[in-house]
Amino acid sequence: MSAGKILVVDDEPQIRRVMRVTLGSQGYQIVEARSGEEAVNKFREFLPDLVLLDLNMPGMGGLEACRAIRAGSDVPVIILTVRNTEDEKVEALDAGADDYVTKPFSMKELLARIRAALRRAPTSPAGGPLSFVSDDLEIDFETRRIRVRENNVRLTPKEFELLRYLVSQAGKPVPHRELLQAVWGPDYGDQTDYLRVFITHLRKKIESNPSKPKYILTEPWVGYRFAAPAE
Repeated sequence: MSAGKILVVDDEPQIRRVMRVTLGSQGYQIVEARSGEEAVNKFREFLPDLVLLDLNMPGMGGLEACRAIRAGSDVPVIILTVRNTEDEKVEALDAGADDYVTKPFSMKELLARIRAALRRAPTSPAGGPLSFVSDDLEIDFETRRIRVRENNVRLTPKEFELLRYLVSQAGKPVPHRELLQAVWGPDYGDQTDYLRVFITHLRKKIESNPSKPKYILTEPWVGYRFAAPAE
């Protein structure tokens, strides 16, 4: 039984070969693409469960391909690249990536990142809320449906998990490390740039005024807090 279908996008044949052999040995079904254009076409044809996407490619680059994939799908996207500055990481996350791995990397690390990206927490964790309703925001955690001012809003899986965890801790400041490990997994904790980007995305999607949020508040030097409006 396949562990899942992964689209590997890289213009270097040796990288694709290593991925095909290593990931195949772990039970994953591999689909390959050599460019951004081919990646978008292969994605639409094969509907993979996860995308491993290089940034540096001729023609359509990885960021553009990521945006094209994200425009119509919530599938996890992991960026693989030699670029390692914070600005470049933030740019990739802003494009819709769920994770960012810098070359060279160990396959053990990559496999852990893949498992974290594919992990789906239970829709209603024990003791967690089943729903949240206010005058302009409705969240159904069982059906994963979000309505903002009567309009349906689509969240990526990681955005949804982040929002759900914040709501489950409503009123309490949640530290950065706790949020990272709850949403991305135990191997995370220092990637505060991830949180900044994903919190910005969430605020744009659920807040009436993202620059002055009423739900997702920043706790300086600590983390974030979900503030449910008083009834």
